Amino acid sequence: MSAVDWTPFWLSFRLAATTTAILFVIALPLAWWLSRTRHRAKPLIEAVTALPIVLPPSVLGFYLLWGLSPQSPLGSFFQELFGIKLVFSFTGLVVASCLYSFPFMVQPLQSGFESLDRRMIEASWLAGKGPWQTLWHVALPNIKPSLITALIVTFAHTVGEFGVVLMVGGSIPGETRVASVAIYDLVENMDYTTAHLYSAVLLILSFSVLLGVFLFNRRHRHRNGGRV
Repeated sequence: MSAVDWTPFWLSFRLAATTTAILFVIALPLAWWLSRTRHRAKPLIEAVTALPIVLPPSVLGFYLLWGLSPQSPLGSFFQELFGIKLVFSFTGLVVASCLYSFPFMVQPLQSGFESLDRRMIEASWLAGKGPWQTLWHVALPNIKPSLITALIVTFAHTVGEFGVVLMVGGSIPGETRVASVAIYDLVENMDYTTAHLYSAVLLILSFSVLLGVFLFNRRHRHRNGGRV
């Protein structure tokens, strides 16, 4: 155990925490708007939001690699103006992870907002609260299971990413070699003992996260008399 390099896990957790925080800020207003709007563009936006779920990671990773490379307008802009390289860097991993994990944050939040009693929202508006006050002080406190699910599942999903992060970040020790990529490298090098250890850590983490979400939601339903 003492000979194991735990840096890939630290990078994975750092990446997951950063991605989750960014996605919460971006996805919260979008999920709120999607749950309230009847705009004709809603199905299109929902389809684009959910695309990473069905799109093969290699396809998404390829287009991200192409779109973030120094030869692309976006990659060239960030590198020339800010000196930020978007491929084979931790910053690039954050961008890729945000796009890949986006639906795992948006969909639980949207589902939670849509389950709210509309009369509760209307009462908040009649009381003189604005859209943001209603969101923070009325809507969010009443969708705790959906909120917890969105945050924890997004974090866990980001920790387990492989295809997208490998294509965009490669396997640079201490920079982009996250736990999933480290396992791949260990298997390639036939170091099955360490690969077993790394895999077991991720397996236990994933199971613990899912168990925690299910237990929290179950307690919340019991506390509310069986209502979701």
